[in-house]
Amino acid sequence: MSTEAGPSSPDPGAANGDQTEPPAAPVPEAEAAPGEAAAHADEAPASPYGTPGRRFTRTPFTFGLFAGLGLIVSYMLYIGLQQAWGVLLAIIIAGFLAIGINPMVVRVQRLVKRRGVAVAIVGLLMFIVICGGFATLVPPLITEINSFVDALPTYIENLKGNRFINDLNEQYQIIENLKSAASAENITSAAGGLVSVLGLVGGTVFNGLMVVILTFYFLASFDRLKAGAYRLLPAERRPRAQVLGDEMLTKVGNYTIGALGIAAIAGVTSFIFMFIVDIKYAYALALIVAIFDLIPQIGATIGAVIVSLVGFSVSVPVGIACIIFFVLYQQLENWIIYPRMMSRSVKVSDLGAILGLLIGTALFGIVGALMAVPAVAAIQLLVREVHIPRQDLA
Repeated sequence: MSTEAGPSSPDPGAANGDQTEPPAAPVPEAEAAPGEAAAHADEAPASPYGTPGRRFTRTPFTFGLFAGLGLIVSYMLYIGLQQAWGVLLAIIIAGFLAIGINPMVVRVQRLVKRRGVAVAIVGLLMFIVICGGFATLVPPLITEINSFVDALPTYIENLKGNRFINDLNEQYQIIENLKSAASAENITSAAGGLVSVLGLVGGTVFNGLMVVILTFYFLASFDRLKAGAYRLLPAERRPRAQVLGDEMLTKVGNYTIGALGIAAIAGVTSFIFMFIVDIKYAYALALIVAIFDLIPQIGATIGAVIVSLVGFSVSVPVGIACIIFFVLYQQLENWIIYPRMMSRSVKVSDLGAILGLLIGTALFGIVGALMAVPAVAAIQLLVREVHIPRQDLA
């Protein structure tokens, strides 16, 4: 009885087995799933253009082929940059000028409330200053060149008073040849002809106009261009990049305003001094001093040498007075004017400024010399705030 009733009696182990059977039931369906997935894969390919094939085998031939193509593309890029270097240089100059002028535009914008009007006001003021500078510099320069050309035969004739040159002239007729070559017609032809001169002037004027137009376009859309540049960065790095970028732009702008202010002070003080000692063309020489004072480290010295030479052409006491004046003014500028004007601007070591000046001059000429210190300051900020902290955490 007990053996017959055993199978019908509820067994705990059997009950547990009945409970575990439902999860095991779908096993045949799982076995059929790969076939169905394969059928679906055959019916709907991963790409409408077919299944990608396996990668090419890396052989020396394929490596050399792609390396050669890379060299050809690099050379084409080099040729393209070389052909477009003039335009790229104009864009670089315009961008630098826009960054430097932007603080002035922002200050004017606080008064007029509209950026377009502020840009127009700043542009008009700059136009007046530039035109005034050319008006004071170009006429005296043309007058002096014409006077020199007219007096050149007289200077050559005066060389006959020299015994050595007189002996050479008797043998080789040097003075007669110089007098015939020193005419205005020969000087013009030696300069390459009127057409080449006009072409050079036209190209310079065109490049200048292009820089001016780009500068004011950058100023008008400065905030939009800056926001678009920040959006090119990853979102997680964007806030820090924006803080660093705004700091660099502020430093560069303050440096430009400070440099222009120092140059203006140098020009005004030089003009007052030259007016007192009665040096001709004081306006033009003061403008030259102001322009050269924009060049870091050596610009002020060059301007002082030019004015001192002009002073010695007037008289020896005037030349000595020029040297004394510029030595004293350089001390005043280095110890009082420069620290006050640049207190909120960039702080660059002397070695960094000299190296930046040499590299900038070699790459971009006088423009590179003007942009050297702000560029070094921006690189210095990036190294101090980005590179050094990463190295400290490494």
